[in-house]
Amino acid sequence: MIEISLNKLPHGITLSCRSAGTPGRPVLMFLHGFPEAAFVWDGLLSHFSCPENGGFRCIAPNLRGYEQSSAPGDVAAYRPKHLMQDVAALIAQEGGPLACLVAHDWGGAVAWNLAASAPGCMNKLAIINSPHPGTFLRELQQSPAQQASSAYMNFLIRPDAEALLAEDDFRRLWEFFTAMGAADGPHAWLTDAVKAQYRDIWRAGLTGPLNYYRASPLRPPRAGPPHNDPAAAGVVIPREKLEVHVPTLVIWAMDDIALPPALLDGLEDFVPQMQLQRVEGATHWIVHEQPQKIIGYLQEFLR
Repeated sequence: MIEISLNKLPHGITLSCRSAGTPGRPVLMFLHGFPEAAFVWDGLLSHFSCPENGGFRCIAPNLRGYEQSSAPGDVAAYRPKHLMQDVAALIAQEGGPLACLVAHDWGGAVAWNLAASAPGCMNKLAIINSPHPGTFLRELQQSPAQQASSAYMNFLIRPDAEALLAEDDFRRLWEFFTAMGAADGPHAWLTDAVKAQYRDIWRAGLTGPLNYYRASPLRPPRAGPPHNDPAAAGVVIPREKLEVHVPTLVIWAMDDIALPPALLDGLEDFVPQMQLQRVEGATHWIVHEQPQKIIGYLQEFLR
């Protein structure tokens, strides 16, 4: 059974959380991405909290800016150090370190940074289609293909992005799923009931979620007036902030058009204790498309 709570953190941020399982058991924490929310993990919370599947305490926060979590108005409040502070504080509340931190998309960006800067927060890390900042920065700086694949980010930082995304019953947001989806037909997972859950999240506010993009320079550069925005071209990340020294599982859907497989090249140089599972015929939304495959890989990794 999924429980819903508001967790007030010592630094004044509140995260709305979904959880399952007995407090005091080893903890799995799940971090969502854009344009999603904690509810996308409900199936995994239910599975891994069952005694026959490990009996874990499972918790999925809505990241700051999402659903009923705190949504500061300042763009700078969505920089990585603040997002990591939220997750580290929630881990401490749960009695950390975690058995495993599991993350997708923007949640993965937070997880990669936290694993590099505070590895004591977790025993293991599992990443699902979320680029490591080292390989992502390299590709944004050097690869025209990645720059083209990430061009949507510069749409999301527009001052009118909220209004544009809300038009026509969130038409452009639905296209995030359908344009990246399987080429062979409709998205069976995107049912009317699931769509209703997304609408509830998006109606709660889009500014917080969009501020993740506005706060991050890891975007394609925008040359010439009126922007003259170097974005990723002007970024240098110290090596020590890129190395992850916890056992890490990376699950990568190979048909992700926003995050091409070149992002995996050289990843083992930053993450020496890495297991990589490449999944053919799956897209960025693999958590929805092939949940049993995700569960199977995680089950094996957690043994």
